[in-house]
Amino acid sequence: MQKTDFIKAVAEKASVSQKETKIVIDSALAVITEQLQRGEKVTLTGFGTFEVRSRQAREGVNPKTKLKIQIAATKTPGFSASSTLKGAVKSNE
Repeated sequence: MQKTDFIKAVAEKASVSQKETKIVIDSALAVITEQLQRGEKVTLTGFGTFEVRSRQAREGVNPKTKLKIQIAATKTPGFSASSTLKGAVKSNE
């Protein structure tokens, strides 16, 4: 499902316009992004938690040259699904 499909589905379910839905979804995603940039967790009860995860510096291999390279430490966004979401997905198998 693409973002436009998601907006359309949410607008239909909430009985509001797609334009209004897009504004709300874009705003929600912006708030999540801003909080992650600050290093904060965002927990949506019943859905999951967005958080910043740290990756340590490590050694890797350049696939073209096969030479060993040093990969710098970095931060990356992560998501952990709640048990409610996991249960909903499992029960739908």
